[in-house]
Amino acid sequence: MRILRLTPAVEKKLLRARQEHDAEAQRIAAEIIHDIRRRGDAALSAWVKKLDGIDLHCKHLWIAESEIRAASKQVSRGFLRALEHAARNVRRVAQKQLPKPWTMDVEPGVKIGQVVRPIDAIGCYIPGGRFALVSTMVMTVVPAQVAGVRDIQVVCPRPNAALLATAGVLGVTRIARMGGAQAIAALAYGTKRVARVEKIFGPGNRFVTAAKQLVSSDCAIDLPAGPTEAVVLGATGNPRWIAADLLAQAEHAPDAGSYLVTTSTRLARHVQTEVARQLHKLAATNPAQTSMKRTGAILVAPSLHAACEFVNRFAPEHLSLPGNGEALLKQIHSTGTVFLGPWGAQPLGDYASGSNHVLPTGGWARKRGGLSTVDFVKSISVQTITRQGFRRLAGTVEILATSEGLVAHGNAVRVRR
Repeated sequence: MRILRLTPAVEKKLLRARQEHDAEAQRIAAEIIHDIRRRGDAALSAWVKKLDGIDLHCKHLWIAESEIRAASKQVSRGFLRALEHAARNVRRVAQKQLPKPWTMDVEPGVKIGQVVRPIDAIGCYIPGGRFALVSTMVMTVVPAQVAGVRDIQVVCPRPNAALLATAGVLGVTRIARMGGAQAIAALAYGTKRVARVEKIFGPGNRFVTAAKQLVSSDCAIDLPAGPTEAVVLGATGNPRWIAADLLAQAEHAPDAGSYLVTTSTRLARHVQTEVARQLHKLAATNPAQTSMKRTGAILVAPSLHAACEFVNRFAPEHLSLPGNGEALLKQIHSTGTVFLGPWGAQPLGDYASGSNHVLPTGGWARKRGGLSTVDFVKSISVQTITRQGFRRLAGTVEILATSEGLVAHGNAVRVRR
């Protein structure tokens, strides 16, 4: 893991690397989407066979409920207890996040309120690379259920017993064997076998990300999901623990980015040594072996203020503040999630703390926070105007409508006088 001085040139290089446009992924995703929109299920079956390695003529697209029930018997009781613990915490946080209905009297005769309605139908994309990500199902399905979403469809190219058992625990009955851009296209536009959804959730590979961006003008998406990012910020901390957190996120993918930002060259050297030691214990095939060499870095900043300003511009997905966290947090305004204190191991948030692990990457934390129950509902304003309220507002509206040249707007008020 490299140690670099945090200079404007180094920062510019780091930020520029995340902005590279993946033209190949966009081109391939666009071809798949166009084909499925044109040919429907025939195209879907062809792409699923070609890219997911699944022959839908031999296997059903939708997994039978009997298969889901059988999976629960294939996993350990310990797994089910852990799953229920994690889901319980995520559910508690999701319930706290749910927007509440309200009403207020703006002025006499003018009442404004808010009603909260769930999105009707959603799709949850579960990556199925080395392992089907059980945690992603929990993080997308549970808040949807808290929000009251009626139709939840899950897609995963290779759902294993653990994922199907998770579906059983959560009460999910619609799981399709498909992944990639072809799954995104089917969810966004629908086929005879796949019902169209209103919004798609969940991370995926570069082709999934490209497909989500391409369909976003017709089907809402949660947020663009790029490579995982982790930053540990501070002048003090346990080098062994810091290295472990950085490696935990680095093993997500070969292009994951893990960084220590510090003012202490001593801490930088100790963490560098620990990363090398812990990397040696990981399998040669672990993605962290590549990502720590390709993108991982220790950045030595001239001051903690400069370090915080860099973090705000970088806007990482995960941020750990192992020492003096409360003070540093006051200077942080752009990150997906923050772990305060030395005991906040980042994987706790990935699985079981209750905070959602679907988070903004690639600088999107400058614009929005992580996934929450808010993303699964529509907050609809309700306006109640009485005769008294009309009389109080009419003159103001006529003047403003006239200033904009909107004659019919003014007339809609005048005809009621």
